[in-house]
Amino acid sequence: MSEQAVTITVFRWAGQWGPFKVNIPCGECSLTKDVIKDTMATELDGIPVELDMRDWLSEWWKPLGKGGWHAPIVIVDGKIVSQGRALNRGLLTEAVIDAYAKRSSITENVVFGKESCPHCVRAKKYLTEANIPFVYRDVVKEPRALYEMLARVKPIIGPKTPVTVPQIWLDGEYVGGASELSEILKTKVEPNPDRGQCSLSPAR
Repeated sequence: MSEQAVTITVFRWAGQWGPFKVNIPCGECSLTKDVIKDTMATELDGIPVELDMRDWLSEWWKPLGKGGWHAPIVIVDGKIVSQGRALNRGLLTEAVIDAYAKRSSITENVVFGKESCPHCVRAKKYLTEANIPFVYRDVVKEPRALYEMLARVKPIIGPKTPVTVPQIWLDGEYVGGASELSEILKTKVEPNPDRGQCSLSPAR
């Protein structure tokens, strides 16, 4: 993947404008900063992120044009994610991954799936039997995997098309589901009528 960093800008309750000066620290601004740093070290580990802390009172007009008026204001690549309260790390993770997915690409073999999905199990089996190494990402157990899958798949299939699993990439190229994978690997796939219309449903 490319290394172009995603910018997180935080306008905290601090600074000075004319005779007005903030003397009392903002507890929620401090919490927000701590949440961001911890999220960068955990859920966002491996994704290049730049944190830009700014004093709201000294630059209050800058976030105002984006609709930001109540510190702490958190902006990811120019879009407001949160303001006026301590940051929800899930919102931050989703926003950063969505921004990074737009400027990077998958370059390896990846299967996004979940443990309870028999089609995901089959897809992994097909790849293993074909001696194709791959990375498996569980979208239920890993919030980051879910956000990345949605950010990468939705622009391909369209915003109104439901996303099912597995979602597969081979050598950085989007494959689709298990039926598309089976065609590539010349493997016969038995549809599962109990799951309803999906990537493995019988053709109509």
